[in-house]
Amino acid sequence: MREDRRVKKIATLWSTAFGIGYLPLIPGTWASLAAALLYRMILFRLSGALFALFLVLVFFLGTLSSGLLARVLEHKDPRPVVIDEVCGQWIALFLVPATWTNVIIGFLLFRAFDVVKPFPIRKVESLPRGWGIMADDVLAGVISAVILHGYLLLK
Repeated sequence: MREDRRVKKIATLWSTAFGIGYLPLIPGTWASLAAALLYRMILFRLSGALFALFLVLVFFLGTLSSGLLARVLEHKDPRPVVIDEVCGQWIALFLVPATWTNVIIGFLLFRAFDVVKPFPIRKVESLPRGWGIMADDVLAGVISAVILHGYLLLK
């Protein structure tokens, strides 16, 4: 029983991005902003391979923790769960030179795709448990990354 509580606490901490998910009004946007700033300040320094490995870890831990918190809260996609936005934002910025302009464009692209959820992004939300919570933001991040990298190639 004690271990159950500990697991729930860890899952809550991770899936809410260390409490960012409890910020008022726009927790997903706050989480994306924090992720973008963390990328701009620190994460861009990681090698591509190490950052990719980090993203895989964030994704799988996010899938597990968000699925657990969704079950505990009895909600398909609880508002405080924002690890999906964090992961998606980092995917959008993957291997992007960390200038303020690039990070802002990546942030705006990701938020637009995450909020509007055009096909096929909305479709993957229907996946079960934590998979559905994470998949739409991962896909929004991938689409944002493709557009951002295309822009940078043409620039």
